[in-house]
Amino acid sequence: MPDGGGGGTRRVSARVRAVLRVVHRDAGYFVVGLTFVYAVSGLAVNHIKDWDPNFRHVEATHHVPAPLPADDDAAGRAVLSTLGISESPKEIYRTNETDLEITLEHRTLHADPRTGVVTDEREEPRPFVRLANWLHLNRGKKAWTYVADGYAVLLLYLATSGLFMLPGRKGLLGRGAVLAGLGVALPVLYVVLSGGP
Repeated sequence: MPDGGGGGTRRVSARVRAVLRVVHRDAGYFVVGLTFVYAVSGLAVNHIKDWDPNFRHVEATHHVPAPLPADDDAAGRAVLSTLGISESPKEIYRTNETDLEITLEHRTLHADPRTGVVTDEREEPRPFVRLANWLHLNRGKKAWTYVADGYAVLLLYLATSGLFMLPGRKGLLGRGAVLAGLGVALPVLYVVLSGGP
């Protein structure tokens, strides 16, 4: 007995949903690594006013033989040599009689020429977060742009396919519509209430 076409449509819909689920699942697995990179970096740079997401400030105290030479350059070389630092300084100068400042790339040494006490202030990279920020902010330039664009396309696919994977009240015709509507409303309301850019 013919089923009037309704059963065939349901079977096609079921097959389409099955394919959507398989591709959605595999695409989701594929973008896990990139999602961690972008999520961690997003959290980090969202709070850039509260902390440096790329470097952390470290301070230590050292002692070198004193008194240091009267000449600034000679005193600076003596400090660097004693501390085993081979990097060439950007600047060496006395801010006052108790502070010889030695400026390096990501490090500043404050040496007291009379006592030999050296305050070592440096910036150390946050290993994973700094790399995540480098990728997220596209410091890798053109080659990474293709990866980022591909990731964006996959995210669009995941969002769109997720709308159609479940039928009926649990899908787009029921709770799915409510949740999707709330997700769309969130940025719209924020723009309206905050006054926008």
